[in-house]
Formats: sequence, structure tokens, C-alpha cells
Amino acid sequence: MRVRALVISLTVLAGISGVWGQTEKVVFVSGDVRLEDGTAPPDAVQINRACNGRTTIAARTDTLGHFAFSVDAAGNTTATADAGQAPNQAEDLRMALNKTSTQYTNPITTALRDCEVQAVLSGFRTESVRLSVRDTADDGRLGTIILHPLSRSGSLTISATTAAAPVAAKKAYDKGMESIAKEKWDMAESELTKAVTIYPKFAIAWYHLGQVRQKRNAQAGAIEAWNEARKQDPKYVKPYEILAAVADRQQDWAAAEQYSREWLQLDPDDFAAAYLINAIANARLNRIEAAELAARGGLRVDKDRRVPRLNYVLGLILMEKQQYAESAKYLHAYLELAPNAHDAAMVREQVAKLDHQAEAGPPTLNAFVS
Repeated sequence: MRVRALVISLTVLAGISGVWGQTEKVVFVSGDVRLEDGTAPPDAVQINRACNGRTTIAARTDTLGHFAFSVDAAGNTTATADAGQAPNQAEDLRMALNKTSTQYTNPITTALRDCEVQAVLSGFRTESVRLSVRDTADDGRLGTIILHPLSRSGSLTISATTAAAPVAAKKAYDKGMESIAKEKWDMAESELTKAVTIYPKFAIAWYHLGQVRQKRNAQAGAIEAWNEARKQDPKYVKPYEILAAVADRQQDWAAAEQYSREWLQLDPDDFAAAYLINAIANARLNRIEAAELAARGGLRVDKDRRVPRLNYVLGLILMEKQQYAESAKYLHAYLELAPNAHDAAMVREQVAKLDHQAEAGPPTLNAFVS
């Protein structure tokens, strides 16, 4: 799949909501998400409102790439149920604007002058567009937000099967995602189940169905849904990521090794967490050489050192191999990167033994923790 940037064109309308004459006012924001070639993104894009360092989720795009939300006088954000309908088409607002042409200062618009609208999709870097609204009758363009792919991993976080989904399946999926945003898990499961029943190849719907089932403590059903997502689109990375993490938490080392290995086969250059899970799983399975190879691979791709535990795992592997000097090096690195980790005191004791007692025996593989 060719990696493409995402483009978001935004339209803002500040208006009055409800019965004309009420003092409470609402600012409406709507927009569309598009790929550079003009098509809608195949996965929901999270739309954030960031004001003075505080970020809140405002809405998510539907399968057509539309989104809409409003901000009331209290600063509360509400996603519009029908993102496909621009807020300026709402009947109450249209009636209100037709009754007078008077414009006046709205405290909401003043507050929103320090806000930005952001679009967030895994695998892409977000740029922001300032939310500039002058008054309650303002109808202006914010411009364009472009999401740049961080790497080729961006193309793996979306599923190619979405484009072929029939309209009925997409509608059910949209309703399911709206229910997820509102934490209505029963409705979300019902709609997403409907979506995958209509279109069994709907990998993204299967993935989110798994998340909903997990929220409802139906772990077996969640794993079944994630495996179905993996089956329907083998190049969609998200199911591998979550299946590997779940297997790691459940200490199912064979499954953790399999899922993390398949995850790395999709993209060996961008997911340090996959190397970490793979290293731990192989160590637990007494495959020390494979564990060391995975840990070193993780450190190679973790250029920003966001997964410090790779150093700890490699240090323990080298300790098991009685390579004490190099083991101490990586344990020291772990403590430098994560001085307040829950096991920092224990690691300091291990380092002290390595620094002062080179003859200290290696720990058992039970020392490996995730």
C-alpha cells in the first residue's frame, strides 16, 4: 500500500443553538478528512480540540471522512450525531440567523481564539490549525491539516478492506463508533456485529468489536474478533499489536512469540514494543539466542529510547549468559532512562552485585518481567 498523507479541510460556523432569544450560545465546527488523492481515510480519525495546553476529544470522522462538533458556553464539546450534515444546515440555527442580522460578541468565541483543532491517526504526525472565530455569525475557513506518515508503519495502521465495504456495513460501523465514543458498549457491540455480518471482510470493524468485547470483560470473544481482523486483512497491524500485548499479559508465551513475530514481519523498523514482547516470550521459552537477537533489534529501532525496558531485558539475558560486564552496561542504561520504575530498587541491587562481585551467579529466567 502506498503511504499517502491525510488532508483535512475544515469549515467553522459560529452560531446560536436552540430557541432564539436564549442567552446560551454555541460554536459549531465541521469538516472533512481526505487522503491526498481525494478519498476518505479508511479508518476513523480522532478530532481533538486543544485549548491552553488542555486537549479534549471533540469528535471522530465517519466512513465518509466527515466530522462535526459544537462547543457550548460552559466549554463542553459535543460531537454532532450526523457528521455528514453541516451544522449551518440545522433548522433552529437557520431560523435564528434569518430573524436578525445583528452580530454581537460571544464569550465562547473569545475563549476559542486560543484553541486549535487537531486530527489524530496512529502512524501519522499531526499538524494543527488554529480555531479562529470572531463572532457568533462568523463562517470562515480554518485551512488544511495534513497528517504526515511517521514511516511506512502509517500504511499498516489502516485496512485496505474498508474501501470495499457496502453502504449498510459502513453505516452500522459509524453507529458503532459513535456508541464507543459515548461508552455505550451494548449498542456498540450490536452495531459492529451488524457491520461484520453484512461484510465479513471488514477488518477494522472486527478490530473495534474486539475492543468493545474487551471493555465488556468478554476476553475470549475479543481475541476471536481480533484474530478475525488479522485473518481478513493480514497486512493490518493493529490486531497483531493487541493480540501480542494480551498474550504477554496472560503469560501465554507461545502466542506472544507468534503474534509479535508476525507483527515484526509486517514492519521490522518501527515497532520497538514488538521486539520487547518477542524478547520476553523467547526468554520464557528458553530460546536465549532468539531473545537476545530480539532485544538488540528493539534497541536498534528505538532511536528515541521510548522503550527503556529493552535495556533491562537485554541485561538479564546477558546475565544469564554470564556476560556480566555488558549486562551491567544495559542495566545501568535502564536505570538512567527509568529511575523511578517500579523495580528500580531491585535492579540497583543487581547492578551492585555485577559491579562489585563479578563472580555472582546468573538469575533464573523467572527474573524476566514484562
